[in-house]
Amino acid sequence: MTMRILLLPFLTLLLSAQTPDPRPVIAFLGDSLSEGMGVAPGKSFPDVVQRRLDRGGYKYKVVNLGVSGDTTTGGLGRLPYTLSLKPKILVVELGGNDGLRGIPVSKSKANIEQMIVRAQKAGSQVMLAGMTLPPNYGPEYVKSFEAMYKDLATKYKVRLIPFLLEPIRAQYESRPGLMQPDGIHPTAEGHELVADHVMRYLKLLLTKRT
Repeated sequence: MTMRILLLPFLTLLLSAQTPDPRPVIAFLGDSLSEGMGVAPGKSFPDVVQRRLDRGGYKYKVVNLGVSGDTTTGGLGRLPYTLSLKPKILVVELGGNDGLRGIPVSKSKANIEQMIVRAQKAGSQVMLAGMTLPPNYGPEYVKSFEAMYKDLATKYKVRLIPFLLEPIRAQYESRPGLMQPDGIHPTAEGHELVADHVMRYLKLLLTKRT
């Protein structure tokens, strides 16, 4: 009897490890913003989105594939692994590092376009998380960069978040604690706002499952 009691926790753990998670996957293919650079584990906006989904009765599994410093080229290289997870929804949060490095918009656009085409062919719904750049990059480059997301969303009929950090920008002066000192990455409080922003768009693609 004693041995059986001792074995129960081990057997339960073993069984849970062998049981696949049946929930459809929402994959966030992104950079340091998705990864949650500078905040504690579990505080990035994809982590918060998972909690919002759970609380709202949406039975989906969020997979955070954010990699700090990643570009659209890096994201395209990671796409085969991402699609191997068979995501129901793929959120592409890339391009910011391309812009900060001055990479030609045409190259970034071509990379994201390939991600969309290949993901849709694999049966995934795609959502783009748009970004912008500081004004010192020049009005023409910034305008072209922002239009990249809009053009692709229109062409491939995918859901677009026009600017991922919009709720932070809207409250930046009144709530300075939303951004880390680098002025690029949100604090944990900022990630909460970003998660709510993402959820407003994501809900349009979700179905509740019992």
